[in-house]
Amino acid sequence: MASQETNIDNFIVKLFEIEAIKFGTFKLKSGIESPVYFDLRVIVSFPDVMNQVAALMWEAIERSGCKFKSICGVPYTALPIATCICVQNNYPMLIRRKEAKDYGTRRMIEGRYDDGDICLIVEDVVTSGSSVRETAQSLQAEKVKVTDAIVLLDREQGGKTALEREGIKLYSVITLSQVLSTLQRMNKLDSDIVDRTIQFIQDNRFDGPAADSKASNGSSIQKVMSHKERAVKCCHPLVRSLYSIMNDKETNLCMSVDFTSSEDLLQLVDKVGPHVCLVKTHIDMLEDFTTDVTQQLQRLAHKHNFLIFEDRKFGDIGKTVHTQYQGGMYKISSWAHITNAHPVPGPGIVSALAEVGKPLGRGCLMVAEMSSSGNLATGEYTKAAVKMAETNKDFVIGFISQSRLSADPDLVHMTPGIKIQMGGDSLGQQYVTPKMAITERGADVIIVGRGITGVSDPVGAAKEYKQAGYSAYLNTLNH
Repeated sequence: MASQETNIDNFIVKLFEIEAIKFGTFKLKSGIESPVYFDLRVIVSFPDVMNQVAALMWEAIERSGCKFKSICGVPYTALPIATCICVQNNYPMLIRRKEAKDYGTRRMIEGRYDDGDICLIVEDVVTSGSSVRETAQSLQAEKVKVTDAIVLLDREQGGKTALEREGIKLYSVITLSQVLSTLQRMNKLDSDIVDRTIQFIQDNRFDGPAADSKASNGSSIQKVMSHKERAVKCCHPLVRSLYSIMNDKETNLCMSVDFTSSEDLLQLVDKVGPHVCLVKTHIDMLEDFTTDVTQQLQRLAHKHNFLIFEDRKFGDIGKTVHTQYQGGMYKISSWAHITNAHPVPGPGIVSALAEVGKPLGRGCLMVAEMSSSGNLATGEYTKAAVKMAETNKDFVIGFISQSRLSADPDLVHMTPGIKIQMGGDSLGQQYVTPKMAITERGADVIIVGRGITGVSDPVGAAKEYKQAGYSAYLNTLNH
């Protein structure tokens, strides 16, 4: 036992020496700043370390007793690790693409496999478990089962628990606690860095209460975290800001204001602003638009503490949406905290919008499902929207949807088509109640338009929707 511990200690020190483990201040993909960073891509330049990683991971696999027919590394850092493990131990390997090619077999999973085969996933570092989850979903889509995963380093921020809720048991060679303990004992780190890192782990976890239901894509849904908890734990600053507003104002209501008159829009927003967390606009509907309108809208957002959501539904090629978001007469990125996009053009639409919006601290929602009768935003379309969101959380903050699509607490679900009474209109709009949207469909934010803007007492209606929506949210916390 002592020799094994010594071997692990020496391995940790080696990773530190080749700067695969770094301490300081680092901005993560999620946008939060971390005192520790794992750059395990560097190990490909050290064959002796690569061999040691493969050997240690195989030892952990054998100790686990898990059964599998093939091994798949999470792209891309874990691919060379998985390759070494497979070559050294004569095991078949599968390769998951990040996106399917538009030629050849067009498969997401490369290699030889049969329906019902069990595949072990190999990863380098696990934080929230999202990368392992995405790889498992790709394999499961090809009818390959996933029951276990092995990771070199577990950051201990909740990924292990989150994966186990979805039926994937995670084994690790080392944990962040081991790294800190070893490096401090070997006089490589001082106590201040260790304490700061431990506090960071405690403050930035991804595991909430136990799961008790299923998302529409089959993944587990965690019991609802409170707005206050998500205001602290969510990664994107804009999401934290939204939940902070929702907690402070006790509202999960977004008002959709589809007016053609600037004066009418601004007057209503000023009246209803105290009762909402978001105001949603279709700014191109205004017949008298000027830049003064968006400036006044920003002042009202500051006055009443809400965010602005421009419902632009971008859906063109990257270069076009880049220009539409940044320029033109509306200059949406300059004033709208949130916009949205269809997944139809592919991942390039997210990259193009993010190039404009990320430096400004903006966020994007993927239009994953719609509330109109007979719409085509279903099936593979919705799956593509979920994938784009879960792989681009530094800019995509959630979904426009009719159901809960992801178990990831960092992704916000906003549901349109809400009315106090269920029903529909002559143009195919289908309505659900606030209670149904939140307690049965898993919405975080309810979007109400004509239920507020089309009545004689919009302030009274807003208060009614605010009360109904927030009461439904509080009810989810009690289950």
